[in-house]
Amino acid sequence: MAMFRSLVSGNQTKQAAAAGENLADSYSCPICLEVYHKPVSIASCGHAFCGECLQPCLQVVSPLCPLCRMPFDPKKVEKASNVEKQLSSYKAPCRGCNKKVTLVKMRTHISSCNKVQEQMDNCPKFVPVVPTTQPIPSLLVENLIRGEISSQQLSSQCVGSPNSNIPNRSTFICPYCGARNLDQQELVKHCMENHRNDPNKVVCPICVAMPWGDPSYKSANFLQHLLHRHKFSYDTFVDYSIDEDAALHAAIALSLTEK
Repeated sequence: MAMFRSLVSGNQTKQAAAAGENLADSYSCPICLEVYHKPVSIASCGHAFCGECLQPCLQVVSPLCPLCRMPFDPKKVEKASNVEKQLSSYKAPCRGCNKKVTLVKMRTHISSCNKVQEQMDNCPKFVPVVPTTQPIPSLLVENLIRGEISSQQLSSQCVGSPNSNIPNRSTFICPYCGARNLDQQELVKHCMENHRNDPNKVVCPICVAMPWGDPSYKSANFLQHLLHRHKFSYDTFVDYSIDEDAALHAAIALSLTEK
């Protein structure tokens, strides 16, 4: 009988832990995948997000819900008071130390939890899908400082330099007004400040700089395209020396070798 009670107790503990984890998942922002922080909801579809996570979507003329892709009125995004009340009412186990924490305090707890930090330190480090042939500017500058390369060699290896056949993928031209030498973040800021209400369809200069870019394709909503398609730098993930099909085949081959 004691053994039976022990088994039942063990199963109940596991079920309770699973319920707590599911609870945390149920109150996680679909964008950052963390427990909601100052949640807001879209009136038309009812989907909730962290207020900060939804901000980029509110900066475009015709925003779409990041979850269901339905258009919504940015003026009808309101504080999700009911979700905030539930965050204050429910507890879930920390994914590191398993201590039960009120959901509204979960982010603060996780940021200081040693177990979570250990898990993050032990995570596999990111490596490119295939070895990249692109020079890393920061390393080139370090080599210049140490005297291992000359300024001419640095210039010849930099993307988009006069001595290189590699297209400039570091700075771009505004497709609306022709402003030059804008990096990716500056291009977004420039277009938000100067062309937010411009209805013209334009070609994305970032996409055109890619080997697979179509110079004839015009984005119907260029700002939305910038905010959602170009959140990261392609240099981190892409080897420009191979075409898109070759990169896809290399990624599939690599995935098949991993356990």
